[in-house]
Amino acid sequence: MADNREKTTDQMKIWKDDRASQKPDVLTTGAGHPIGDKLNLQTAGPRGPLLVQDVVFTDEMAHFDRERIPERVVHAKGAGAFGYFEVTHDISRYSKAKVFEHVGKTTPIAIRFSTVAGESGSADTVRDPRGFAVKFYTDEGNWDLTGNNTPIFFIKDALLFPSFIHSQKRNPQTHMKDPDMVWDFWSLRPESLHQVTFLFSDRGIPDGHRHMNGYGSHTFKLVNARGERFYCKFHFKTDQGIKNLSVEEADRLAASNPDYAIGDLYNAIANGNFPSWTFYIQVMTFEQAEKFPFNPFDLTKGRLFSYPDTHRHRLGANYLHIPVNCPFRTRVSNYQRDGPMCMFDNQGGAPNYYPNSFSAPETQPQFMESKFHVSPDVARYNTDDEDNVTQVRAFYNQVLNEEERERLCQNLAGALKGAQLFIQRRMVENLKAVDQDYGSRVQTLLNKYNAEAQKVNLELPSLCECGGLVDSVFSNPVIPGGELFSYSRDLICGKFIGISLQS
Repeated sequence: MADNREKTTDQMKIWKDDRASQKPDVLTTGAGHPIGDKLNLQTAGPRGPLLVQDVVFTDEMAHFDRERIPERVVHAKGAGAFGYFEVTHDISRYSKAKVFEHVGKTTPIAIRFSTVAGESGSADTVRDPRGFAVKFYTDEGNWDLTGNNTPIFFIKDALLFPSFIHSQKRNPQTHMKDPDMVWDFWSLRPESLHQVTFLFSDRGIPDGHRHMNGYGSHTFKLVNARGERFYCKFHFKTDQGIKNLSVEEADRLAASNPDYAIGDLYNAIANGNFPSWTFYIQVMTFEQAEKFPFNPFDLTKGRLFSYPDTHRHRLGANYLHIPVNCPFRTRVSNYQRDGPMCMFDNQGGAPNYYPNSFSAPETQPQFMESKFHVSPDVARYNTDDEDNVTQVRAFYNQVLNEEERERLCQNLAGALKGAQLFIQRRMVENLKAVDQDYGSRVQTLLNKYNAEAQKVNLELPSLCECGGLVDSVFSNPVIPGGELFSYSRDLICGKFIGISLQS
């Protein structure tokens, strides 16, 4: 039986076994002072008050009170691992970056997979995009390639990002997930159609983190040694093969093993079954981009500011001192000093201003950004009226087979049915703009769900009771044969009397 235990379950036993006959370390306070008794407080007598001088207690409790940093607003639940990137093909004709400088070069990386909308304690098997963020520890500093398991996104304009995330999170009044919020936003922003369709397809619930692709999402610019520029998108294709979970299996795991994806990744690595991905680039010239029928930069670019800013909020101005964030393969020399969590030597006695005359860090002209020409008018441009359906139509008709289309429509209608009818109608019209068959299938399923819901409403009992203390009233239900005449907030034996009927 013990041989079948997973590595996650046996983690502490493995740690103990790895220490072999090594003696336990001396237990200390945070300041390194040895502790003689970790089980009993200092008190004035066996029943007396505890003493402020008990530094063992105050050290422990004060740290406990502060041991949680604010969780991420998005991508709160995740799993990370370390590995390496190895160059297998020469792309020096596109990029002069040292990370790609020759075939066979390896670069250490850290990678983090995550869900998006859920809190840190949420289930791993929910229908949600997955974060796919890679940190390359290069000779020229850290390169953070943020991404998802989808090559598209819900919005084009970064100004919409806070509202988009608000719509996916909890209603601030009820603290409940709200289908009206979700579908109202999506139906009002047709550019979300591609990502929504991808999300409610089979790939919306990947089987753990090892069996999904990753995409750098944004369009990047590569520059070669001759100063020639290219647009580029990055893709990570899983070498384990794509695997997804059925709705039924995902629901079962959410109840029985909500940390399924974390455990799967941990156990695979602990067993020596190291996952891998093949890294691809997709290249476009500037001339091709100018003539392209749709905007190749159709992802929000606000991450450039938002991601470092949220690190500074959660972790402090010196978040790059934290080991996983530290650019350990290059020497950091600048004019930044002090601040919370300044953990190193604060750059010693070097000047903290620039320019100066005392041999402090100097700029390197060879690292100047490449020049490029821009001459458009500055304005707030509406991107909502661009083509939002052609690529979705290709995905629906050419990528998905008939069974996958059927599951897509079932999944989407099953979620959309919780929204108001006017929101349902608006969303279906968007789907019909993609393909008449797409919208009609979803509408047929919604008609069935809505008819069933109406039947349930007509069968409501004449007296509504719910256990617990409730401080609100029910909305007006339709009850045949009765007339609503009063509300009550009376609490009788812990039950809430919601309505009563005229006799």
